[in-house]
Amino acid sequence: MAAQIPGSHKDLLDRPIVVTLATIMPDGTPQAHPVWFDYDGHYIRINTASGRQKDENMMERPHVSVLSVDPDNPYRYLEVRGKIVERTEEGAVEHIESLSRRYTGNQYYKDGKPPAGETRVTYKIEPTRVLAR
Repeated sequence: MAAQIPGSHKDLLDRPIVVTLATIMPDGTPQAHPVWFDYDGHYIRINTASGRQKDENMMERPHVSVLSVDPDNPYRYLEVRGKIVERTEEGAVEHIESLSRRYTGNQYYKDGKPPAGETRVTYKIEPTRVLAR
């Protein structure tokens, strides 16, 4: 069963805040990376290129944590621990373009498509535990 995001902190998922995504490396140590994201009311979605370390980590070890810190008050934050429930290439280019417009107001790829050899993937994270401070 998915954990619920408290209304008091939902803005930290609705706003274009760069969040920290924590994944687990092959040796069991954590890896943290700043990422763009969006939230559809149930899933947190992130986008990356296939073959990057976070991609490999999430495919092999699907438990992650997403930390969103309020840029106006660094003592107010939301940590969402979750499990990867989907990895897809379908719609991933459109997703990164949407994220780029959300965060920068600009197109991600100049010609609207990734360079040769790059494959975009979108991950859906289902919240399993939520900590709001």
